[in-house]
Amino acid sequence: MLKQQQNYLETEYHNPVMLLECLDGLKINPKGHYVDVTFGGGGHSRAILDRLDEDGLLFGFDQDKDAKRNVIDDSRFIFIDDNFSNLKDCLRLFREFEVDGILADLGISSYQIDTPERGFSTRFDAPLDLRMNTKAGISAKDVLDSYDIMELKRVFKDYGELKNAYHIAQKIVSIQNLSPINTTFELKELLAPLAIRGQENKFYAMVFQALRIEVNNELGTLRDMLSQSCELLKKDGRLVVMSYHSLEDRLVKNFMKTGNFEAKVEKDFFGNLISPMEMITKKPVLATNDEIMQNPRSRSAKLRIAKKK
Repeated sequence: MLKQQQNYLETEYHNPVMLLECLDGLKINPKGHYVDVTFGGGGHSRAILDRLDEDGLLFGFDQDKDAKRNVIDDSRFIFIDDNFSNLKDCLRLFREFEVDGILADLGISSYQIDTPERGFSTRFDAPLDLRMNTKAGISAKDVLDSYDIMELKRVFKDYGELKNAYHIAQKIVSIQNLSPINTTFELKELLAPLAIRGQENKFYAMVFQALRIEVNNELGTLRDMLSQSCELLKKDGRLVVMSYHSLEDRLVKNFMKTGNFEAKVEKDFFGNLISPMEMITKKPVLATNDEIMQNPRSRSAKLRIAKKK
C-alpha cells in the first residue's frame, strides 16, 4: 500500500493530500459507485479505482481545462467537465441517482498555483485572472475594474477576513479610472503600504484568496454541492471533504453536524439532534508531520467525514 501511495503522489499536477485518510473515510465498497468532485490531477481518483472491482464506478468532476489531460483510461471511470455545483443534474444524465460516497478536495491545485499565467500565486507577475474555468465568468481584473468601494470592501472583509478591508477597497477605487490594475505585481505594489511589516506574504495571500473566492463563487458552489450530496448519498453513504481555510471548513462542519449552513440546531421530542448527516469525525483530521514535510500544502488541510443517516 505504501508503494502504491507513493505512485499516486508522483504527479506534476497535484499531490493528493491525506490520501489514505480519505480512502479510509470513504469506507469503499468494491462494487460501489463514487464521485470525486475535484478530480484535478487524478491522484485520489486513481487510488479509489484501485479499490474497486469490475462492477465499481467512479465519476470525476473538474471544470479546469488542464485537468482533462489527466483523465484516466478506465471503463470504470467517467469524467464530467463541469462545476461540482451541477453534481446532481450531471449524474442524472448518466442515470446515476444514488452513490456510495463523495470526495471533495477543495481549494486550488499545486499545478494551478505553479502556472504563472493563471494568476493564482503572488510569486509570479501574471495577468489577474484567478478563474478555475478560464472560459467562463469574470476575472479578478474585472472585479477590480468594476466593483464599487462597498462591493470591494465586502469581498476583502468576508472572504479575506482582512481588518483593513475598507482601506484596501479605497486604495483600489482611487485609481480605477486612472490606471487599470492588470497584473499580480501591480496589485501588490498598490497595496504594499497597507501590509503589516513582516506579514506581507500573509496579507497578499488573504487579498488573493478573497478575490479567488469572489471570482469563482467558491462558497456558493460549495453550499450547492453539499446540499446535493445529501440527496445523492445512499443510507450510510460517506461524504469526505477536505478544506484549506476557515470559511470552507465552517460551512462543511455546520452542514455535517446540523444539515444546514447556519448551524441551527433542531432536536426531536427526546432531545436528539435532527440532521440528515451523522459526523464520523468529531474533530477535523490533520496531516501528519511527515506528510507536511513532504507536502507543505497539507499543513492547512482539515478533513471531515460524515455519513448519510
